[in-house]
Amino acid sequence: MKLPLLPWALLLLATAPGPGSGPTAGEIDVGPAHEAASPAPAWARCSGPSPPGAQESCSYRCGDWNEQCSCRPTCSGLGTCCSDFRDFCLEISPYSDSMMGGKDFVVQHLNWFNSTDGVICRFNESIQTRGHVDSLGLVHCVSPLLYETGRIPFTLSMDNGRSFPRSGTWLAVHPNKVSQTTKIQLENETRWQYYGTAGTKGNLTLTWQATVLPTHFVTIELWGYEETGKPYSGEWTAKWSYLYPLATNVSNSGFFTFTPKPAPQNYQRWEVGAIRIINSQYSSGEKDVQALWSNEHALAWHLGDDFREDPVAWARTQCLAWEELEDQLPNFLEELPDCPCTLAQARADTGRFHTDYGCDIEHGSECTYHPGAVHCVRSVQASPRYASGQQCCYTAAGTQLLTADSTGGSTPDRGHDWGAPPFRAPPRVPGLSHWLYDVISFYHCCLWAPECSRYMRRRPSSDCRTYRPPRLGGCQPGGLRAEQGQGGPPDPLLSPASAFGDPHFVTFDGANFTFNGHGEYVLLEAALTGLSVQARAQPGTTPEGTQARGTGLTAVAVQEGNSDVVEVRLADGVGVLQVLLNQEVLSFAEQSWMDLQGMFLSVAAEDSVSIMLSSGAGLEVSIQGPFLSVTVLLPEKFLNHTRGLLGTLNDNPTDDFTLRSGQVLSAGASSRQLFQFGADWAVENASSLLTYDSLLLVKDFLYGPKHDPTFQPLFPDETTPNSSQATEVAELCGDNHFCSYDVAATGSLSVGNATRTAYQLHQSRVQSLQSVVSCGWLAPPLNGGKEGIRYLVGSTIHFHCDSGYSLSGAEASTCQADGTWSTTTPTCQPRHSYTVLLSIIFGGLAVAALVAVVYVVLCRRKGNMAIWGSQP
Repeated sequence: MKLPLLPWALLLLATAPGPGSGPTAGEIDVGPAHEAASPAPAWARCSGPSPPGAQESCSYRCGDWNEQCSCRPTCSGLGTCCSDFRDFCLEISPYSDSMMGGKDFVVQHLNWFNSTDGVICRFNESIQTRGHVDSLGLVHCVSPLLYETGRIPFTLSMDNGRSFPRSGTWLAVHPNKVSQTTKIQLENETRWQYYGTAGTKGNLTLTWQATVLPTHFVTIELWGYEETGKPYSGEWTAKWSYLYPLATNVSNSGFFTFTPKPAPQNYQRWEVGAIRIINSQYSSGEKDVQALWSNEHALAWHLGDDFREDPVAWARTQCLAWEELEDQLPNFLEELPDCPCTLAQARADTGRFHTDYGCDIEHGSECTYHPGAVHCVRSVQASPRYASGQQCCYTAAGTQLLTADSTGGSTPDRGHDWGAPPFRAPPRVPGLSHWLYDVISFYHCCLWAPECSRYMRRRPSSDCRTYRPPRLGGCQPGGLRAEQGQGGPPDPLLSPASAFGDPHFVTFDGANFTFNGHGEYVLLEAALTGLSVQARAQPGTTPEGTQARGTGLTAVAVQEGNSDVVEVRLADGVGVLQVLLNQEVLSFAEQSWMDLQGMFLSVAAEDSVSIMLSSGAGLEVSIQGPFLSVTVLLPEKFLNHTRGLLGTLNDNPTDDFTLRSGQVLSAGASSRQLFQFGADWAVENASSLLTYDSLLLVKDFLYGPKHDPTFQPLFPDETTPNSSQATEVAELCGDNHFCSYDVAATGSLSVGNATRTAYQLHQSRVQSLQSVVSCGWLAPPLNGGKEGIRYLVGSTIHFHCDSGYSLSGAEASTCQADGTWSTTTPTCQPRHSYTVLLSIIFGGLAVAALVAVVYVVLCRRKGNMAIWGSQP
């Protein structure tokens, strides 16, 4: 469709700000003067018909766009919002909390002084909670108990549910990602979960921030979680149930101590649960009211007398029952990805693996359940069929820690801890399915009973024999003439691709070049999954304030299939990243991790963003100097399925400069030819993922050419060194051509330094992701042992036998380059004591000597008798 233009918009465009203005949140209303322009980008297409008579209002129209008034979140920047935009398209504070619900949030910018017969907040078009209007006219809602994480649409009724014209979005998060200040704290939580076992008795204490609940008296309740029905069937359901009160109508002091008593028999089937505190004016067990929740935990303290009388026997029985059930369930291990071989690989493979918060090297390596490890990661995506998760743990030496060698080894999960879309049903419920099928069984077998070997047999660590590092590609600040395979040919299993600097591009197959275009370009397209990565490049400025002859990336956008669209761009402030979700600016004031449609988003630092897609592809976008740097990581399944500026992923760098038509430029193409190659991959409006929310962006990119033919860059093979900077450049850049080119193009040593740093980071990631050979786990001999837990090429394992046994076979085995061990595991044979052996030998000799003496004596006696018999 073509976008109509309001008559006054021509004047706005004519008076658009100059190049110094940066993007702001806004909208695009454009039209007749550009009837011949390219089709509108996907984001600008209308959301569908609006209710009759509603075209001048945002009532029921949030997210919609038309020529009269806009209800998109980007409308503010151009002043094209409907006058009631903020009254109907809601902003809320806080915008996130635990999926357990009970959080009171306030609707911003909506002051309600009219009479109302009831405030109803409806989530996911199905779950309703009761809201209210306070004395200041502010509208409040309460988040409901959910079985999913992510952005939850909600609508608001101010007439007790007769109409819901207002809408917004609530972010439900994993309970472990909620601020500790908004949760009930179980003092000495380990004591709670061991209560009733040997030496663990007495009182338990819980605390909370009393000011969070505006009431004088509270009720403290226990809730239990269970999943019922036949596993992996449509009958399998998840359910939280109110069990019983721990206390009613007690003071909201923020402190409560009690002595647990065994629960009635009909409640003892719940072994996982949480504590909830509510205002005493509500009925016990009343759902979806303002509340505080504790962490979910093992309910050892509420179990019956049979547990307290003999916890080991009770837990052993539960462990054996779990073992029997596991043997009846599908083998989920077969579809899990192999773990990375080294800690460096695990931390660099950010598209497929992410830090396990229970064992994080960046936060002190407090690995309670994995002694001996310093860092663990989990697979980002759950397995496709069974929604299971992989876990990989590593020692301080960077070696993978396996359960076959240590109880601290990594254990895969039948239920992924982070859940799996579409959530809601087992085993996909975030956190809770994991508790039922992986955590409470660990308590039964390993913590409450000495049966951990049974658990480890059914949760064995994955080794890394079939692990393949991702392919790496991207663009980074700087510029360089095309040079194939600089620094050696690309690794056959891992090829670097990044973009940085002016920008410099390094393709998946290792070709590198500089393309200083001014416009919007396709970095990557992959029809295999519908993956598209696009970028905007704009000119920099010289130290004197003039426009440089080099450009850099200022925005990167990505979508895969029907996923959300995420864009990362430079905001107005220098060195500030801005993240947009479907053209709406996101806030990370409350959450640094978001579950989105088709992807996960992590903002661990203010200057970097990680995007993890459902295919296993990943993007790392960061600020390097005045521009963005982007790295793309692709699993091997993308082999022969990519095109764009990052090249054709096929281990052949000679065809990376392929035009849209299929024509391939030669490996020795000139800088000007490569400039035309880049221009050929300009984005088309109809498929643009980028946001145009300021007059400058509309003028320069939406209705200007996608590739600016008037911009003349400094070509790498035409640079002449600045004699006044020659010494400083040589000291700063050394033999780094990326760095020296950028100084020449911008006149700035700081830009060159940023490029040098970006390239070093790229090389470090490439090094971390180099493939390594694993020979797989090597068993110790029966009745013996081994020294060594590293099974990578060049590693040697030494064997020994227990006392009373001797080694039969080689004393050591080395992992060879072909992935095999130099020798098999030896055996340990029983051996006799030397003392016993000598006793047998000398005893035998003594017996033989005795027999000989007796024989001689008898012979002599017989001879004498013969003589005596012949005498007269």
